[in-house]
Amino acid sequence: MKQDFVFWHMLSSLIVTHEYRIIHISPDHKEVWLEGLGNKQAPIIRMYRYDLDWSTWLQRDMEKTAFQVANFRKQLRKSKLSAVNIYVSTYPPVDDWEFRLQEPLEKNKATVNSVVVHEGNLEHSCNRISNLIGKEVKVEVENEDEEDLHHLKQNVLDASARAIKKEKELFQFGKPLFTYLFIAVQVIAFFILEMNGGSQNTETLIQYGAKFNPLILEGEWWRFFTPIFLHIGVLHLMLNTLALFYLGTAVERIYGNIRFLFVYLFAGFAGSLASFVFTPSISAGASGAIFGCFGALLFVGIAYPKVFLRTMGMNILVLIGVNLTIGFAIPGIDNAGHIGGLIGGFLAAAIVHLPKHIKPLPRILGLLLAGALTFYMLDYGYNNENPYTQISQAESLLQKGEYDQAYDMLIPLEEQKNEYPEVLFYLSFIDIKKGRINDAESRLVDVTALQPDFHEAHYNLALVYLELKKTEKALVSIERAIEIEPDGANYENLRSEIIQSLDSE
Repeated sequence: MKQDFVFWHMLSSLIVTHEYRIIHISPDHKEVWLEGLGNKQAPIIRMYRYDLDWSTWLQRDMEKTAFQVANFRKQLRKSKLSAVNIYVSTYPPVDDWEFRLQEPLEKNKATVNSVVVHEGNLEHSCNRISNLIGKEVKVEVENEDEEDLHHLKQNVLDASARAIKKEKELFQFGKPLFTYLFIAVQVIAFFILEMNGGSQNTETLIQYGAKFNPLILEGEWWRFFTPIFLHIGVLHLMLNTLALFYLGTAVERIYGNIRFLFVYLFAGFAGSLASFVFTPSISAGASGAIFGCFGALLFVGIAYPKVFLRTMGMNILVLIGVNLTIGFAIPGIDNAGHIGGLIGGFLAAAIVHLPKHIKPLPRILGLLLAGALTFYMLDYGYNNENPYTQISQAESLLQKGEYDQAYDMLIPLEEQKNEYPEVLFYLSFIDIKKGRINDAESRLVDVTALQPDFHEAHYNLALVYLELKKTEKALVSIERAIEIEPDGANYENLRSEIIQSLDSE
C-alpha cells in the first residue's frame, strides 16, 4: 500500500501543483499518461504502478512506451518530443536492471527517460524525476490507511476533472449569433453591389461605402466601418466568408456575443484606419476584422498560455504567418489593413477580457493603449504632412478637375517615387490633360518599371504611345494591361483599335 500512496502522491504533485492533465488512464487506474505542453523539458509523463520482476520485461515495456511517445509526437506535429516514464514498484527487478535506465531511449525523434521508483530509492528517484521535468516532485508518505488512499485518489481525479471542465467551458461560453449575422450582411451587400454596377466597379464600391481616402478626408468617417461588409469579386467574398465562419464562430464561443461584437467591429475599424493611413488605394473586405479574430485568439494565449499551446496555439501562429506572408508577396493585398485588424482585435480582446475574468488592470491598460493608438493614427492620417494624405487629397482634386493644385501637391513627392509610385501615375495623368505627352510617357515608363502589375499605368502608357505614333509599343503595353487585369474596362477595345492602326500601316 505504501507504493500506492507514492504513486498517487506523485500524481497529485504533477496534476494539482504542476498543472499536468490526464490524457489517458487505464480502467484499473494503474497506468496514467499526463500532458503538460507548457513544460518543454518534459511535456509528456507516463506513470505505471506495477511490481516489477525481471528486467527483460522492463526493457520491452520501455520500448513500447518509446513507440507510443513517437506517435504522440506525430499527432502533436512536433519536430521532437521528450517524455519521462515512471515505474512505481514495491521492489526493483530481481536481476541486473539499472544499466537499462542509464541512457534515454530514442525512437523517431522521441526521447524517453525512464525511472524506477521502489521502496529503497524513494528520495533519490524523486530527485531524478525533479531534474528530468524541471519541477520539484516531493513525496512524503506517513502512516496512512486504505481510506486515506481512497480520498487521495478521489482528490486527484476530481482535480483533473475540474481542470478539463474548466478548459471545455473556456471554448463553450456562448453560441454564435453575430457571426452568422455578419455573414448574411456581407452576402446581401455583395448582391446589392452586383445589381448596381458590379462589386469590382470602382464607382459602385465608392458609392456603397468602400474605404476611399479622399472622401474620408472630406468627413465621411463611416467609411472606416462600411468596408467591413463589402467585397470585391466573388472569390474575395467566398474566402472571407469561409474564414469568418470558422474563426468567427470560435471567437464568439470563447468570448460570448457582446464581447465578440465589440472585438469584430473594433478590429474592422482598426484595419480600415491602418489602410487609410498607409494605403491610398480603394479597399474593402472583412479581412481586417477576420485578422482581429486572430488577435482575439492570441489574447487567449496570454490569458491561458498552456491551454493555448496545447490546443490551437501553433495552428493559429502558422495561419497568421502564412496569411501575412501572402499579403506581402502578392501585390494588391492590403496588408496594412490586416496588421491593423490583428492589433485591433488583440487590444479589443484585452479591453473586454474573457468571460468571468474580473481583472480591471489589463482591461484599463488595453483601453488606454487602444485609445492612444487610435488617436495617433487618426491624427497622422488627417495630417497634411502624411504622404498618403497628400496623395489622397491630390486624387480628390483630380476628380474635381483642379489639375494645377493637384500638380503642386504631388511634385514635392516625386523625389520619393520609389516608395510612392502612384505619385508618378497621377502626375502623368495631369501631363496628359495638359498636353505634355512626352512627360507623361517618361513618368509612365518609370511607374511600370517600379510597379510592374500596375495595370492602369500600362493602359495609360498604351494611350500615350498611340498618341505618339509608337503603335507597336502601344500594343505591348495594352497586352500587358490585359494580362494583369483581363476584365479591365475598355482594355480590349483599345487593343482592337491599336491592331487596326497597325494593319492600316
